[in-house]
Amino acid sequence: MSDRKDDQGPAELTPIERAALALGRFTNERDVPKRLQTAFLRSVSYAWVRPALSRRVLADGLRELYDLRPERGVLLVSNHRSFFDQYILLLANWMSPITWAQRLYFPVRSNFFYDNPAGMLVNYAVGGGVMYPPIYRHKERRELNDDALDRAIEFLQHPGSLVGIHPEGTRGKGPDPYQLLPAQPGVGKVALLAQPTVIPAFINGLGNDVLADVRRTYSKDSRRTHPVIIAMGQPLDLSEFAGQKPRPTLYKKAADRFMAAIAALGARERELRAACAAGEISDDDPRWADNLRRP
Repeated sequence: MSDRKDDQGPAELTPIERAALALGRFTNERDVPKRLQTAFLRSVSYAWVRPALSRRVLADGLRELYDLRPERGVLLVSNHRSFFDQYILLLANWMSPITWAQRLYFPVRSNFFYDNPAGMLVNYAVGGGVMYPPIYRHKERRELNDDALDRAIEFLQHPGSLVGIHPEGTRGKGPDPYQLLPAQPGVGKVALLAQPTVIPAFINGLGNDVLADVRRTYSKDSRRTHPVIIAMGQPLDLSEFAGQKPRPTLYKKAADRFMAAIAALGARERELRAACAAGEISDDDPRWADNLRRP
């Protein structure tokens, strides 16, 4: 997909990091491996995620997005509380007749997934290597991070591509899931330079213990006591940024705009959670993931 050279990067990368980066580029930037990855996600990943979690997943606002026909890729921006947020967003999208999510890319912090053999195994065993490109913490690797953003921008030039980014840059670990972290400017740069369709989302209700989440799914009244709620928003209007000179302050302003939309969806999610607890959302409501029809 990309014409970039698969260079090994700066010398400070360890052999494991170089191997992980090369494998990620091979998997995600060549047509045949990418198609195999998509087939893996639609079969293996989908096959276990749906029975494990879909029973208590409520996706609000998803049906309003069915008829989108983006001329470029879609940038999905969401809050970040759990390691598995993107998998559930994947589940909701692929259980419905959505055609704009064909090739997925989820930029991820490089630590563990790109510097540890166990992390590489998790990335490929669970998602076929879809967590790509890596973002490095070390300042001296800024060139690699700039390159990762450039690659995300390139992916978004193509209809059918979906890039999922958490504007916060890291997981919110505080006790209040509605208290969001400051937005990082990188996501604003991607959006303003790629000009994709930008869709905000807020997700809440997942933990970081897979077995505990599966048990909650099959517990009594799980939809009332432990719902996983996704609030999807409409595509954002970025016309206010049109014609302005690209610069870091503008990227930050766009990223803040995304976080404001995510926060507004958080308020909507809070209302839905209260309605679930009160039993006001019936089991046959079309927003429950089990009631969504997979294409």
